[in-house]
Amino acid sequence: MTLNLRRSVRAIILDEDDRILLCRFDFPHPVVPEQARAVWAAPGGGIEPGEDRLTALRRELREETGLALTADPPHVWHQEVLAADHAPSFDGIVNDYFLVRTNHFQPRGELTDDQLAAEEHLAAFRWWRLAEIADHAGPELFSPRDLTTPLTALLTAGAPDQPVQLGL
Repeated sequence: MTLNLRRSVRAIILDEDDRILLCRFDFPHPVVPEQARAVWAAPGGGIEPGEDRLTALRRELREETGLALTADPPHVWHQEVLAADHAPSFDGIVNDYFLVRTNHFQPRGELTDDQLAAEEHLAAFRWWRLAEIADHAGPELFSPRDLTTPLTALLTAGAPDQPVQLGL
Protein backbone atom coordinates (compact mmCIF):
# COMPACT_ATOMS: atom_id res chain seq x y z
CA MET A 1 0.00 0.00 0.00
CA THR A 2 1.31 3.43 -0.94
CA LEU A 3 1.21 6.06 1.79
CA ASN A 4 -0.34 9.45 1.06
CA LEU A 5 2.27 11.85 2.51
CA ARG A 6 2.17 15.65 2.61
CA ARG A 7 5.48 16.80 1.17
CA SER A 8 6.75 20.17 2.36
CA VAL A 9 9.84 22.34 2.28
CA ARG A 10 11.06 24.60 5.07
CA ALA A 11 13.85 27.15 5.42
CA ILE A 12 16.19 27.44 8.37
CA ILE A 13 16.69 31.19 7.95
CA LEU A 14 19.64 32.45 9.99
CA ASP A 15 20.67 36.09 10.20
CA GLU A 16 24.16 37.48 10.77
CA ASP A 17 23.77 37.02 14.56
CA ASP A 18 22.70 33.35 14.19
CA ARG A 19 19.10 34.14 15.08
CA ILE A 20 16.54 31.85 13.42
CA LEU A 21 13.29 33.13 11.92
CA LEU A 22 10.30 31.06 13.00
CA CYS A 23 6.57 31.28 12.25
CA ARG A 24 3.91 30.84 14.88
CA PHE A 25 1.15 28.49 13.70
CA ASP A 26 -2.02 28.54 15.76
CA PHE A 27 -4.47 25.68 16.24
CA PRO A 28 -6.12 24.21 14.10
CA HIS A 29 -3.01 23.98 11.87
CA PRO A 30 -1.80 20.39 11.19
CA VAL A 31 1.49 20.95 13.07
CA VAL A 32 -0.34 22.09 16.22
CA PRO A 33 -1.54 19.21 18.43
CA GLU A 34 -4.91 19.69 20.13
CA GLN A 35 -3.31 20.11 23.57
CA ALA A 36 -1.05 22.99 22.39
CA ARG A 37 -1.90 26.62 21.69
CA ALA A 38 0.68 27.08 18.97
CA VAL A 39 3.82 25.71 17.33
CA TRP A 40 6.86 27.72 16.24
CA ALA A 41 8.22 26.28 12.98
CA ALA A 42 10.45 27.22 10.08
CA PRO A 43 8.79 29.13 7.22
CA GLY A 44 7.73 27.04 4.26
CA GLY A 45 4.92 24.81 3.12
CA GLY A 46 3.58 22.23 0.77
CA ILE A 47 5.05 21.33 -2.60
CA GLU A 48 2.49 22.01 -5.33
CA PRO A 49 1.97 19.62 -8.28
CA GLY A 50 4.69 20.16 -10.88
CA GLU A 51 7.08 21.87 -8.44
CA ASP A 52 10.44 20.56 -7.32
CA ARG A 53 11.59 21.24 -3.76
CA LEU A 54 13.62 24.37 -4.51
CA THR A 55 10.89 25.92 -6.67
CA ALA A 56 8.40 25.32 -3.85
CA LEU A 57 10.83 26.78 -1.29
CA ARG A 58 11.32 29.93 -3.37
CA ARG A 59 7.55 30.39 -3.76
CA GLU A 60 6.80 29.76 -0.08
CA LEU A 61 9.49 32.16 1.15
CA ARG A 62 8.38 34.87 -1.27
CA GLU A 63 4.72 34.45 -0.20
CA GLU A 64 5.33 34.24 3.55
CA THR A 65 8.43 36.36 4.24
CA GLY A 66 9.23 38.34 1.08
CA LEU A 67 12.68 36.74 0.95
CA ALA A 68 13.93 36.06 -2.59
CA LEU A 69 16.54 33.30 -2.87
CA THR A 70 19.36 34.01 -5.30
CA ALA A 71 21.24 30.71 -4.85
CA ASP A 72 20.33 27.10 -4.15
CA PRO A 73 20.57 26.60 -0.39
CA PRO A 74 21.98 23.38 1.08
CA HIS A 75 19.55 20.64 2.12
CA VAL A 76 20.35 20.17 5.82
CA TRP A 77 17.52 18.22 7.50
CA HIS A 78 14.94 15.60 6.51
CA GLN A 79 11.92 14.72 8.64
CA GLU A 80 9.27 12.04 8.17
CA VAL A 81 6.32 11.75 10.51
CA LEU A 82 4.04 8.81 9.73
CA ALA A 83 0.86 9.45 11.66
CA ALA A 84 -2.62 9.80 10.21
CA ASP A 85 -3.58 12.38 12.85
CA HIS A 86 -0.61 14.66 12.10
CA ALA A 87 -1.87 16.09 8.79
CA PRO A 88 -5.57 15.87 7.92
CA SER A 89 -6.29 13.72 4.81
CA PHE A 90 -2.70 12.41 4.83
CA ASP A 91 -0.90 9.41 6.33
CA GLY A 92 1.92 11.67 7.49
CA ILE A 93 4.30 14.41 6.42
CA VAL A 94 7.75 14.76 4.90
CA ASN A 95 9.62 18.01 5.61
CA ASP A 96 12.86 18.88 3.84
CA TYR A 97 14.76 21.76 5.44
CA PHE A 98 17.19 24.06 3.63
CA LEU A 99 19.70 26.46 5.22
CA VAL A 100 19.32 30.10 4.18
CA ARG A 101 21.82 32.67 5.46
CA THR A 102 20.73 36.29 5.13
CA ASN A 103 20.91 39.68 6.77
CA HIS A 104 18.30 40.43 9.40
CA PHE A 105 15.04 41.62 7.85
CA GLN A 106 11.42 42.25 8.78
CA PRO A 107 9.31 39.49 7.20
CA ARG A 108 6.76 40.93 4.77
CA GLY A 109 5.58 38.49 2.14
CA GLU A 110 3.30 38.67 -0.86
CA LEU A 111 0.37 37.36 1.19
CA THR A 112 -1.38 39.75 3.55
CA ASP A 113 -1.55 39.05 7.28
CA ASP A 114 -5.22 38.14 6.85
CA GLN A 115 -4.42 35.71 4.01
CA LEU A 116 -1.64 34.08 6.06
CA ALA A 117 -3.95 33.71 9.04
CA ALA A 118 -6.83 32.33 6.96
CA GLU A 119 -4.86 30.00 4.67
CA GLU A 120 -1.97 28.95 6.85
CA HIS A 121 -3.08 29.72 10.44
CA LEU A 122 0.21 31.63 10.54
CA ALA A 123 -0.12 34.20 13.31
CA ALA A 124 3.33 35.78 13.72
CA PHE A 125 7.02 35.77 12.89
CA ARG A 126 9.82 36.03 15.43
CA TRP A 127 13.62 35.92 15.35
CA TRP A 128 14.88 33.57 18.08
CA ARG A 129 18.30 33.06 19.62
CA LEU A 130 19.31 29.45 20.31
CA ALA A 131 19.37 30.11 24.07
CA GLU A 132 15.80 31.47 23.95
CA ILE A 133 14.60 28.26 22.29
CA ALA A 134 16.52 26.09 24.76
CA ASP A 135 15.13 28.03 27.75
CA HIS A 136 11.56 28.39 26.46
CA ALA A 137 9.02 27.11 28.97
CA GLY A 138 5.89 28.60 27.42
CA PRO A 139 2.80 26.69 26.33
CA GLU A 140 3.90 26.79 22.67
CA LEU A 141 5.87 23.94 21.11
CA PHE A 142 8.60 23.90 18.46
CA SER A 143 8.80 21.87 15.26
CA PRO A 144 10.81 19.74 15.36
CA ARG A 145 10.11 19.33 19.09
CA ASP A 146 13.82 19.13 19.94
CA LEU A 147 14.84 22.04 17.70
CA THR A 148 17.80 22.91 19.94
CA THR A 149 19.77 19.73 19.12
CA PRO A 150 19.88 19.97 15.30
CA LEU A 151 20.11 23.77 15.42
CA THR A 152 23.11 23.60 17.78
CA ALA A 153 24.83 21.15 15.42
CA LEU A 154 24.07 23.37 12.43
CA LEU A 155 25.45 26.48 14.15
CA THR A 156 28.61 24.77 15.39
CA ALA A 157 29.47 22.45 12.48
CA GLY A 158 27.76 24.13 9.52
CA ALA A 159 25.76 22.42 6.81
CA PRO A 160 26.15 18.61 6.80
CA ASP A 161 27.23 16.69 3.69
CA GLN A 162 23.95 14.72 3.80
CA PRO A 163 20.65 15.86 5.36
CA VAL A 164 20.30 14.93 9.03
CA GLN A 165 17.29 12.74 9.82
CA LEU A 166 14.97 14.39 12.36
CA GLY A 167 12.33 12.98 14.65
CA LEU A 168 8.99 14.56 15.49
